[in-house]
Amino acid sequence: MPLALTMGEPAGVGGDLALMAWSRRGEGIPPFLIIDDPVRLAGLTRRLGLAVPVAEIASAAEAAAIFPHALPVLPQSLAKAVEPGHPDPANVAAVTASIRRAVALALAGEAAALVTNPIHKQVMHRGGFAFPGHTEFLASLLGESPPREVMMLACPGLRVVPVTIHVSLAAAVAGLRADDIVEIGMVTAKALGQDFGIGRPRLAVAALNPHAGEGGDMGREDIDIVAPAVERLRLAGIDAFGPLPADTLFHARARQTYDAALCMYHDQALIPLKTIDFDRGVNITLGLPFVRTSPDHGTAFDLAGTGGASPDSLMAALRAAADIAANRRKRR
Repeated sequence: MPLALTMGEPAGVGGDLALMAWSRRGEGIPPFLIIDDPVRLAGLTRRLGLAVPVAEIASAAEAAAIFPHALPVLPQSLAKAVEPGHPDPANVAAVTASIRRAVALALAGEAAALVTNPIHKQVMHRGGFAFPGHTEFLASLLGESPPREVMMLACPGLRVVPVTIHVSLAAAVAGLRADDIVEIGMVTAKALGQDFGIGRPRLAVAALNPHAGEGGDMGREDIDIVAPAVERLRLAGIDAFGPLPADTLFHARARQTYDAALCMYHDQALIPLKTIDFDRGVNITLGLPFVRTSPDHGTAFDLAGTGGASPDSLMAALRAAADIAANRRKRR
């Protein structure tokens, strides 16, 4: 069963990366189809000088047989012609439709997992997209009572989960709640077992403030919010510990003591991960009834259509999606 890859922002590097990943399929890349405009992709192959045959398909079932010889494409037409590096909000509807179709394939069991190419949030919002990002939109597609969606970033040697995501730092601090830390910690622990095969997951919980607040001298959030949440996780049977000062949480020896780190805000999680292994970072959405991964980088408009972008993160996302899907099948 193939993976379903979305087009992402068509003026960004998503198409470039898909073509490059297919051209390196001998490096353990699982079969995938992309939901995109085949004419656009064929034009990109010529622009990039890649020998990638593009094959339009009518259903996901055709992808596995075609993948060894050509890139399978479920056609999704665009409203406007695309110039790499120059996004047009008129194409947002097609980008959104690509995501919806990929989710439908995953929910129907026609795709093993969903892999999303990067979108550009500002362009999406200008085109009428009403969600902060992919993660929130995917949860909205699951009905009136969606599960708690949780964003994990992973690379070899580190998994991080931010408790607050796409909000300002001021809003993250003001909105930090023990209930959210507990709920996200429980989703994370379950996913580490279900998706990664870890028997007894260990969760390190980062402090919000420098030095974990210095006993309240640098803020009481770690005393009043984070520490009680850690205790609740422990009472629920989860091996959680903290709050731990974030400045000593990510060095090599510290990373050996936990399976995932819960971080209190976006950059506290993403800065160490991208510093440790920028090219192989993968975004994984936990708590959904289907597997979703994504490369952990943006649209890179300056590299689109140049051949200068690295497909390593997308390749890692494709491999991770296949591995997680296989782990879930084993546990059914």
